[in-house]
Amino acid sequence: MTNRHRPPGALRRTLTAVAAGALALAGAVALPATPAQADATTSGDVIANLWSYNWDSVASECTNVLGPNGYGAVWVAPPAESLKQANYYWWDVYQPYSYELSGRFGTAAQFASMVEACHDAGVKVYTDAVINHTAAQTGTGYNGTTISNKYDTPDWNPDDYHTSAECNDSDLIIDDWSNLTEIQNCELLGLPDLETEDEDVRSGIAAYLNQQIALGVDGFRVDAAKHMPVADLNAIRAKLDDTTSGAEPYVFQEVYPGSTPAASDYYSAGDVLDFTYASRLKSAFQGNVSDLESLPSSGVLPPANSVSFVTNHDTERNGLHMSYKDGDTYRLANVFQLAYKWSTPTVYSGFEFSSSDQAPPNSGGFVADTNCSNGWYCLQRDAAIAGMVKWHNAVGSEAVANWASKSSGVIGFGRGTAGYIALNNGSSAATYTFATGMADGTYANVVDNGATTVTVSGGNATLTIPAKSAIAFYDGEFTPCDTSCEEPDDGTSTVTATFNAYAPTTTGQDVYVVGSIAALGGWDTAKAVKLSSAGYPVWSGAVSVPVNTSFEYKYVKKDASGNVTWESSANRSATTTTSAVTLDNSWNVASAGATDVTFNVTATTDWGTNVYVVGSIPALGSWKTADAIPLSSASYPTWSKSVIVPKDSAFEYKFLKKDGAGNVTWESGTNRSYATGSSSGYTTSDAWR
Repeated sequence: MTNRHRPPGALRRTLTAVAAGALALAGAVALPATPAQADATTSGDVIANLWSYNWDSVASECTNVLGPNGYGAVWVAPPAESLKQANYYWWDVYQPYSYELSGRFGTAAQFASMVEACHDAGVKVYTDAVINHTAAQTGTGYNGTTISNKYDTPDWNPDDYHTSAECNDSDLIIDDWSNLTEIQNCELLGLPDLETEDEDVRSGIAAYLNQQIALGVDGFRVDAAKHMPVADLNAIRAKLDDTTSGAEPYVFQEVYPGSTPAASDYYSAGDVLDFTYASRLKSAFQGNVSDLESLPSSGVLPPANSVSFVTNHDTERNGLHMSYKDGDTYRLANVFQLAYKWSTPTVYSGFEFSSSDQAPPNSGGFVADTNCSNGWYCLQRDAAIAGMVKWHNAVGSEAVANWASKSSGVIGFGRGTAGYIALNNGSSAATYTFATGMADGTYANVVDNGATTVTVSGGNATLTIPAKSAIAFYDGEFTPCDTSCEEPDDGTSTVTATFNAYAPTTTGQDVYVVGSIAALGGWDTAKAVKLSSAGYPVWSGAVSVPVNTSFEYKYVKKDASGNVTWESSANRSATTTTSAVTLDNSWNVASAGATDVTFNVTATTDWGTNVYVVGSIPALGSWKTADAIPLSSASYPTWSKSVIVPKDSAFEYKFLKKDGAGNVTWESGTNRSYATGSSSGYTTSDAWR
């Protein structure tokens, strides 16, 4: 069988022509209106991992979110054509069918247009490079390629793969993870292992990567790098062209933890993704964040050789690391990653899933546009994350300083004198005084997009940090003091008001709080404060409001088109003192006519299963399991939650369990009943039956 690899010179000339043609075709692809190009000086090294997004959605995100907010690069899925099977599993893209750039995420023209749009926004593009292997399963790919013999593809011949003789294992499968020959010459999960020590194979892989470089790609995340000898990776890298900016392509590699081979073996070929870093963050944020003071000596990789992450498209599914299902704790771990001076950080956003194999939202397998609802989540757009990207860029290479561990859940640290952050992983607001090392003045809190400010006096700041949140500020986003920063108690100091609202919504709707004071938008719905849906159907958020102040407020819902729905009850009212306040409400249940019932139930569960309460009144979801109230497992096996319900009302309720796939199990027996009076502080004490 003839070898299908073209001579490198002729191939590069052909690819240049292909690139020009693809860019010309890209003009027909509709993209959002492009704002003024992002100032390159505002972009840093933060990588947005949008691995699940299609090309049009990545282009839009670069233009409208990543560029304006200072992200340095975007990491996207493998662009090659891949296996297409009936169930459309997410991991099908790790089974390459051909090196054509039309596949599950869009056409070659859309890919080229995406790269151009991201560059226009000042954002580099890194693609996932699957170069260790090809597809284990035969069939048809997303661009129509049909394969009947997994060792015979449009790009490779049978003699381009390792054999059992070279693998030194008769079944050709890796089963001895201490044997370097097996790890690097045998097949991972039956995926045909390319003979990367062969010069023709190296040239063929380099040609595929150079095809992308010709279109403007700036670098690669190398999949399964530990299954290739580092000498082979360096030989392939030596064949790569410079990028369109004139730089060498940036390379970072997946080297799963283990002693054979070690991550350090790959430093000469590029940076390495740090799995241990992500594991340490999971341990700390599910335990004691004060443990992070010893992070540098905890076994994480050297910052000069690594790329950090909280989770990625693979590890969020296997339980190794955190995921969006950890709610505000997951967001807070990303806030820490952006604040701490270590390696190049990545922020991962993907899609919601109920099973580990589930594909992203799609039509016939082709990935649907991302709209940050309908099954997608968009951490990169979160106000706290966007604010911390700017903070990260502003503090630059300044060292960690003024570390303070106030409790197991509250820490603070600065980056030289350039910025300071205080972080609260607890379940309630916390107030402490921090030695910031910052110049005296009033600074904007970037975590809430400047809605609140921080005053530094004598280098110190007394901060009330909302639960599961942070306060961060940096030099350049402040007003210096004219004389002294000593503040009288004149209403300019602030305390944290935590708003909790039970409010079922339809797909695409979000809940906001708006009120009579500036911190709540001054009744302007465009300035209303968005609440988090992490505890849906309870929406929550913390706002810094003036001390010793009376104000009115209400909740509103906004849909994807910006339409606003006000709750119909009278304005709610509250008065602050000098202590934090928590305001628990239910949609359309007036505060004057409301009381609270704390539901407690003793119930054992399997991992991934949670307990809910649902009942006959709207405040308890009107028997709709989708609107059931999630209970807290903080005192497991007792599950608890305070719910706002009408006074002087009788209702029925029951408890139910939901597993990770959304399956519902009702407790047995008849409906439970309860009646409230005109006071407050009602409590149930139940046992699952």
